[in-house]
Amino acid sequence: MRQNISSGTKWEPIVGYSRAVKVGATIYVSGTTATADDGTIVGKNDAHAQTLQACANIRRALEQAGATLEHVVRTRIYVTHIIRDWEAIGRAHGAVFGGIRPATAMVEVSRLIDPDMLVEIEADAVLS
Repeated sequence: MRQNISSGTKWEPIVGYSRAVKVGATIYVSGTTATADDGTIVGKNDAHAQTLQACANIRRALEQAGATLEHVVRTRIYVTHIIRDWEAIGRAHGAVFGGIRPATAMVEVSRLIDPDMLVEIEADAVLS
């Protein structure tokens, strides 16, 4: 059984994706950035603040699917300036996931869809 979870942005139907997809006990959260409800980027030039906002957006998607951050088993972190920002991003990720400790990867990418975006995070969760 599949459940698509939407954030309500105009881009989901245009691009053809869902904020998250729940299949059985597994939830896959799409790449999530530091976007506020009004579409603006939270924490311009602040990788720590952007990571915290992306994690808050992931938490909301998980809640819509009946899960919590504690169900996250894996994150993937995409970073535009890894040498400069990895510690700030790591501290923010640790503040959210330190007690959960999912498997994770942090990878540098050349850019994200908006030049003000410094970090994008995917998450996979499993309901026990």
